[in-house]
Amino acid sequence: MSPIIIGIVFLVSFLVLMCLGMPIPFSMLICGALGIVAIKNINVASSMVVNEIYNTFCSYTLTVGPMFGLMGFLANYSGIGGALFTTLNNFLGHRRGGLAMATTVACAGFGAICGSVPATISTMCAIAYPEMRKRSYAPELAGATIAASAGISVLIPPSTNFIIYGLATDTSIGRLFIAGIIPGILLTLANIVTIAVVCRMHPDYATKYDRVPWSVRIKGLIHGGIIEILVVFLISMGGMFAGFFTPTEAGAVGAAGMLLVTVVTRKLNWKKFVESLLAGVRLQAMVFVLLACANVFGRLFTVSTIPVALGNFVRALDVPRWGIMMAIFIIYFLLGLVTDLLSMTLVTMPIFFPIVVDMLGYDPIWFGVIISMVIGIGGITPPVGNGVFLCKGCINDNEAPLARLFRGVWPFVIATSVVTFVLIAFPSLCTWLPKVMYKG
Repeated sequence: MSPIIIGIVFLVSFLVLMCLGMPIPFSMLICGALGIVAIKNINVASSMVVNEIYNTFCSYTLTVGPMFGLMGFLANYSGIGGALFTTLNNFLGHRRGGLAMATTVACAGFGAICGSVPATISTMCAIAYPEMRKRSYAPELAGATIAASAGISVLIPPSTNFIIYGLATDTSIGRLFIAGIIPGILLTLANIVTIAVVCRMHPDYATKYDRVPWSVRIKGLIHGGIIEILVVFLISMGGMFAGFFTPTEAGAVGAAGMLLVTVVTRKLNWKKFVESLLAGVRLQAMVFVLLACANVFGRLFTVSTIPVALGNFVRALDVPRWGIMMAIFIIYFLLGLVTDLLSMTLVTMPIFFPIVVDMLGYDPIWFGVIISMVIGIGGITPPVGNGVFLCKGCINDNEAPLARLFRGVWPFVIATSVVTFVLIAFPSLCTWLPKVMYKG
């Protein structure tokens, strides 16, 4: 049996095991190891598996994830996210749908210090959702806004998705962070416009309230967490963009800065500090295991020569490169409907990345942004929209069944898709800022 056939057999086996309920990392590890045994031998397979797992868990570069993760969870447990939301609500809450708009901007701001969708959802479900429901916001708008806007954190640096993509494809994490700024702003604005349109079409989804006096707004601006977020962001991310820190060092500086801010402002006690550490360890352990097992599975594709064969097949097609890209994006969109797209991205990256970057000549930075956008869409589309399921798990509202939440996210899916196509049509929106900041 040829290596290509063996690779396809074990790829199908992986999909079967995943559908049967086996955890995705273990499915990748088992099928990857057995596939290498079938193509090579057990000695080569054992050496590859041990080396990949060892190198992943001993990688200095990978510590960028735990550092930024700790920074995010310190902000989460110290209540900075809640204070940020309250401040933004003072400025936007008087508009119809203003509370949902404030939630969107708060998700973007909180994403700038944590880069984690689960952390953003859990924070906003605890703070923003009860406030919106208290003001008679419909669950379709309240829950969908949180689930969709949390996806902005996959673009706003420090994005966990960019870290994983950069490590999986050997792409500059610093450039990816910079590339996500303009798309993140565009997606934030698109969500705000979407909320305004939804409220205009369904006035009963949201109510209007009196304006907050400017004295209260200014007081909230000074004491509402905005300054703390700006200080931490400017020190860690600004230092990295200026070339003073590597991404790993920027994460360490950010975590230390956030710890210092929360201790000085007395927003963090010992119990919350320990909870932050434990939450960070759980999240990063999951990421490390996922990356290690994905690397083993990627080795299977390398030894099976599937990427080379697929690249030769695509090269022989008389199709413009944008047509090939659209086919790849459709594949990712369909995968996002039925499985966790972040895991599937790690599985398929050894196949598609050489085609997109090496054969078609697209910028890997641009491709990373587009993949993150598609992951954001996959995170809220049924039936496997993890963001919606997480939102449902974090709220205690009998009037918000999954069906209503999924119904409410479709306008945001459309908005995110529009932004994605804009970035496809104008790649410089992703690549211009990294080129300017890394000139020379």
